[in-house]
Amino acid sequence: MRPAGHLLLWLFVLGVVDTGLLFHALQGRAQQRAEAPLLRLATAELGLTDLCVATEARYTRHPAVSDGMVPFMDHPAGLEHFPSGSFFAPPTSGPAAR
Repeated sequence: MRPAGHLLLWLFVLGVVDTGLLFHALQGRAQQRAEAPLLRLATAELGLTDLCVATEARYTRHPAVSDGMVPFMDHPAGLEHFPSGSFFAPPTSGPAAR
């Protein structure tokens, strides 16, 4: 087979892959459009600006799902390892939190 034949074969294979990816993306968009009303309802009921929940830092999670190490993570020499820690302050306890 000539080098031009190899090139045409590769172009054909890449075209088939590209077409498959295009149909997959279109199918995903249709599914997102179908789920959009449900997501809008969920964000409205939860009082969120969008359906995004930061869960990587332990102290940004809900206290019911935090572990016992959370109170000992925040100290003067403690380094912040998680991006959401720069957006949310660690929860305070006691009467000042109300």
